[in-house]
This record gives sequence, C-alpha cells and structure tokens, in this order.
Amino acid sequence: MTLQRDALTAAGCQKIFTDTISGAKTSRPGLDKALEQLRDGDTLVVWKLDRLGRSVKNLIGFTEQLDHAGVGFRSLTDQIDTTTPAGRFFFHVMASLAQMERELTAERTRAGLEAARASGRVPGRKRIMTDSKITSARKLLDAGTPAVDVAEHLGVSVPTLYRWIPASTR
Repeated sequence: MTLQRDALTAAGCQKIFTDTISGAKTSRPGLDKALEQLRDGDTLVVWKLDRLGRSVKNLIGFTEQLDHAGVGFRSLTDQIDTTTPAGRFFFHVMASLAQMERELTAERTRAGLEAARASGRVPGRKRIMTDSKITSARKLLDAGTPAVDVAEHLGVSVPTLYRWIPASTR
C-alpha cells in the first residue's frame, strides 16, 4: 500500500483515495468518492490497471465513461495514458491481455482439479471430520453429552458438528 501511495504522490496526484476491496467488486467506496470529485480536464491515476477492474468489458466501459466526462485515465505501472490516441490503443491491448491471463489461470485450475479427481484425489481442503470423529461424536451425543462439549472435544465448531451429524438423525 505504501509503495502504491508513494508512486501516486510522485506522479503528482493531489488527492489519493484507497480501497481495500478487490477490483472485481462493483461497489468500492474509495473509487466512488474519487469519481464524485473528478471534473472535466482531470485525470484519474491508478497504480495498476487490475486495481480498477477485472474484465475487459468493465475496464473499457469505465474508461469510456471517463472519456465522456472529459476525464483522462493513467495507469502508472502499465504505462497507460488514455489522453493520447496511442495510450487508448495500448489500454485496449493491455486490458485484453489481462483478461486472457485470468481466463488461462482459471482454465489451468479447472484442469488441475479434474486431473486430481481422475487420479482419485479429492481436491480442496482436507476434511476435518474424519469417519472416526463422526463415530465418536455420535457415541458422545447418544450418551447425552452436550453438542458444545462434543464439538470442543473434537476440535470443531458446533455448526461443523451439526453439518456432519444433523440433529434429525439422532
């Protein structure tokens, strides 16, 4: 965060707005506040293009809105400046490449998960409730031990205990 703030300050930004929310989210208070204050002739400067959005469609739509309002756009890390024709072209190319990279990553992740399943492995986090824990929990619950105590003894939360042993099955 300090690196980004320092880069924006060095670029001559007079006002700096921050968000801790992902660029994929549509509602970001810092960005919303910045947009409220932008006027014709201003330039919105971001540290990196992916801080603004995740899809080409959204990024292009966003910069077109800025353009209609007479506001320029600069991305420091990506060397994009939409106040020039070459900058606008470069923006579209970089946005397309960024989206392609995200799609390839998702595709590789899906392929890895399918390969894991095909080889008999269960992808994802290891089950916290093993068969022996479920058996122990059933015995303790049947003996009248409160669910809170059973969950604590097994090292799980009460909702996890009930997810594996619903009250209706006892």
